[in-house]
Amino acid sequence: MQRRTKTDRAAKAAETNADLEDQADLAGGGNAQTVAAGQLRSILERIERLTEERQAYADDIKDVYAEAKGTGFDVTAIRTLIRLRKMDEDERQERESILDLYKSALGMA
Repeated sequence: MQRRTKTDRAAKAAETNADLEDQADLAGGGNAQTVAAGQLRSILERIERLTEERQAYADDIKDVYAEAKGTGFDVTAIRTLIRLRKMDEDERQERESILDLYKSALGMA
């Protein structure tokens, strides 16, 4: 499955809007209500398509976690690493410092 960038989605939206305007012009004068209904339909269809794509990605991620588990990796640790990699270095160090402080206070250090 190919991921689309924000630029790709914006280009697709602009293309869809241009198509709707062309259709409205051909239908007889570009009735504002017809254009608005067409734009609404377009937005709904795009949201539905993106929702389907999001579900497909979620299924793919689930499969990768299952594969990791099947090869003996600890999935909880992998999820923690994913979360840590999303953080910037300063935020990660701050959280680790707080965790160390709390562990020390509880006699777990």
